[in-house]
Amino acid sequence: MTATTLVSKEAAPRAAGTARGRRGRRRARTVALLFVLPALLLLGALVVYPVLFSVGRSFFDASGTRFVGGGNYAEMFRDPATLKAIRNTTIWVVVAPALLTGLGLILAVLVEKVRWATAFKLLLFMPMAVSFLAAGIIFRLAYDEDPDKGVLDAAVVGVHDVFKGTSSYPTARGREGLLDRGGDGSYLSHAAASPGESVTLPMVGVLPGDLPRDASPARPAARRAAAAGELRGVVYLDFTPGGGGEQGRVDPKESGLPGMKVEALRDGRTIAGTTSSSDGSFRFTGLQEGSYTVKLPASNFAPPYQGVSWLGPTLVTPAIIGAYLWIWTGFAMVLIGAGLSSLPRDALEAARMDGANEWQIFRRITVPLLAPVLTVVFVTLVINVMKVFDLVYIIAPGPVQEDATVLATQMWLVSFGGGNNQGLGSALGVLLLLLVIPAMVFNVRRFRRSQR
Repeated sequence: MTATTLVSKEAAPRAAGTARGRRGRRRARTVALLFVLPALLLLGALVVYPVLFSVGRSFFDASGTRFVGGGNYAEMFRDPATLKAIRNTTIWVVVAPALLTGLGLILAVLVEKVRWATAFKLLLFMPMAVSFLAAGIIFRLAYDEDPDKGVLDAAVVGVHDVFKGTSSYPTARGREGLLDRGGDGSYLSHAAASPGESVTLPMVGVLPGDLPRDASPARPAARRAAAAGELRGVVYLDFTPGGGGEQGRVDPKESGLPGMKVEALRDGRTIAGTTSSSDGSFRFTGLQEGSYTVKLPASNFAPPYQGVSWLGPTLVTPAIIGAYLWIWTGFAMVLIGAGLSSLPRDALEAARMDGANEWQIFRRITVPLLAPVLTVVFVTLVINVMKVFDLVYIIAPGPVQEDATVLATQMWLVSFGGGNNQGLGSALGVLLLLLVIPAMVFNVRRFRRSQR
């Protein structure tokens, strides 16, 4: 038997084994493809086809019958509403992910030192279980400008009134013909008075709820005579419950107005000031001889402080970002906390042994070691905020919808919210896709590197 014959006999089984291996691999790929095929069909129908259709639709006009080339893209950057949407989206991308990542990092580090860490994490993560629709409704109510409805304005008004107070009678006004209206909203006595005389200041328009509980009848105060060198008077509600009475005259059932600021003016200058008592009476003593005008300053009638216009054109975007932070802070904290729990504790303990304080450990060891996790969290949130729609659409009132709009809401408004221009809306969708793709690619590459 020759050597050639021996080699041929040994190579035949090897070739047969190779062929069987190839057939096995082809069969395995075929089986895998069959299992993946339903998912690929769904992916193609729900993702690939809509993307390709939107790209094609963006080159046609609103009716979809006339090819306009890049006209929709040019129009997109000429439209002031779209430019505002791009500006607001930029604010979202710059502010929201950075704040969320920072808050998540701080909370994740602090939670480790809390006794009830699990309960605290659960409490912060609970907003993630709330839909964006429900969260938008909650914050729309919380941001309501009426302090009786909006919890934030109720708190702001309460703090303001504690430190600055509020007007005594915001709806009150002087009786016409008996009091003169000042240019600043104050009221002045119609005729001048001298020390030793009494002045009556009739008011109307006081709501029953604004009348203090300690208010007493004004008639006894009106009957008191002024002493020498004293200017006396009474501020009262010139209205008799049940009807009757005489205008400009203090009747038995008419109430005084306590807490009213009163000033005595001479030659246009304030000489003295006081506050009316429970029966509305007031008096100025030690006045020199002469003529005085009695004034009720405008601060008595200033409208009550209504708080902050959270959903006005200026603050609507920061207000919506605040609602977004409430929802997603728990998400960032949990992810960063998971990364924090995997850090090598020996490095932290070695730093403490070397005399490093907690701030130095956090800045020089914890943050650098968490950099990959922080990057993934940040990029994930960037992708998420680019697509934000629900909160903006629900929280922003109609009149300021344009001031709060982002690319996702602008795309919907242009296409279906009254614009009926699917060509321009498709162009906006393509722009949004182009902005999201780089962040998605970056995240996928980092994930693959971490797997290796």
